[in-house]
Amino acid sequence: SVGMSTERLARLDRHFQRYIDDGRLTGWQLSVARHGKVVHHSVAGQRDVAADLPVEADTIWRIFSMTKPVTAVLALQLWEEGLFELNDPVHRYIPAFRDTKVWRAGSVNAPVLEPITETMRLWQLFAHTSGLTYGFMYNHPVDELYRRAGFEWGSPAGCDLEGVCDVLAALPLLFQPGSEWSYSMGLDVLGRVLEVVGGQPLDELMRTRLLEPLGMHETTWHVPEANHSRLATLYGAHPTTRQAVLLEPMGQLAKQPPAFLGGGGGLQSTAYDYHRFTQMLVNG
Repeated sequence: SVGMSTERLARLDRHFQRYIDDGRLTGWQLSVARHGKVVHHSVAGQRDVAADLPVEADTIWRIFSMTKPVTAVLALQLWEEGLFELNDPVHRYIPAFRDTKVWRAGSVNAPVLEPITETMRLWQLFAHTSGLTYGFMYNHPVDELYRRAGFEWGSPAGCDLEGVCDVLAALPLLFQPGSEWSYSMGLDVLGRVLEVVGGQPLDELMRTRLLEPLGMHETTWHVPEANHSRLATLYGAHPTTRQAVLLEPMGQLAKQPPAFLGGGGGLQSTAYDYHRFTQMLVNG
């Protein structure tokens, strides 16, 4: 009725089943929609291998950087209300970024830095052109500086979002803002800007303005104890074999409130909830 082939959609299942067969994934869930209708939904494998629990329709997943579009939509809501302009300097809302330095040369132990000459602007946080980076990138000496500061797969102990932004501002940028592109913690910094202009913590802004109105009741910053059994266990790729291996204690972090609510990652969600979000975007 919406122009999709059941036979061809079934190829998706056969394709991803190979990932389970060769050990790259323990399980997966697919949901495909067109013209507002779900045309294909399937699950396979296990959400927890040790407990022999299957992936089910209501399995809860860590959505990591799929948090970024949610933060971006929240930001555009506040922008539409006139609380900031996309060309505003970041340091107007986070003063620590006024004097951030920029990498020029040298080594991790003896960096050569230069003053920031191009203003970091809010739109660059959306576009990954701010000069920020990620500690897990392993592409540049600045990435190593991030890791030394506590930014590999987490954030510095004891820091909330405001504190994290102050630490980031004290680290050098990869490049002058606007001159290059690098996947980064820009949406985390944007989350702090939203707290400043919105007058509430990021989780409250997101819950009241976006998640609750959309009926995304199981999209949260941590999974409550009553739902722990539905949370998919966290697995990652072994660095040499690429086989799925258990990631602990990182996997347990989803079960407790985080100190750092970052706009670039951290939400847990279900396929049902995230479909509501994507359908809202498709609907304009």
